[in-house]
Amino acid sequence: MNAQKLSKRLEKVASFVPTGAVVADIGSDHAYLPCYLVHQKIVSKAIAGEVVKGPYESAFRQVKLEGLEDKVVVRLADGLEAIQKNDHVDTITIAGMGGPLIVSILEKNPDALNSVTRLILQPNIHAKVIREWAIRNGWAILDEVILEEDEKIYEVLVLQRGEMTLNEQQILLGQHLLAEKNETFLKKWIREIENWKRVLQSIEQAEQTAEIAEKRKELHHLIQLVEEAIK
Repeated sequence: MNAQKLSKRLEKVASFVPTGAVVADIGSDHAYLPCYLVHQKIVSKAIAGEVVKGPYESAFRQVKLEGLEDKVVVRLADGLEAIQKNDHVDTITIAGMGGPLIVSILEKNPDALNSVTRLILQPNIHAKVIREWAIRNGWAILDEVILEEDEKIYEVLVLQRGEMTLNEQQILLGQHLLAEKNETFLKKWIREIENWKRVLQSIEQAEQTAEIAEKRKELHHLIQLVEEAIK
């Protein structure tokens, strides 16, 4: 992977960036995504934000190597603090983190979202918490994609401003993904059911406390919820 050829998951993230957007890529690592977006003429300006010094320096070097210093600004900052008011950012990408971490980044600096009309989020795990955050904060899911790369399964969620109501199944599994039920989606959730059944089996052997009883109830509920959905 490099700034000319992205990984499959980042290529999918890039495909949802509107032409002409001003994008901030938070947790940009080597800044491959913002550089690619500029090279492809999808955007003319991008911010690459990194909170860790090593990746920040890698991103800075990469942007220089690509000759894009005038188009891609690299900033060492915590999450959305990488965005300044005069950047006029309208699109944010956050990829390659867990859902809870992505939500904590969004919640830490809500004012940075004032000018933003699109969020493209790629959680490695727990996409559910992003859907819950969206419902609470006036964002609606425009699209969702599930894909497999190097034996790992990823989801990409595209959010725009708007009201949204989802039922429990849709929050867990994704409304769009549930409607499509592609092969990767089924593979992911069959694997999850197997994991939950293994955990259930192991807690059957444990001392039966109130906490264990609650966990057993929760697992039975999740298994039933997903089995009904993927039938």
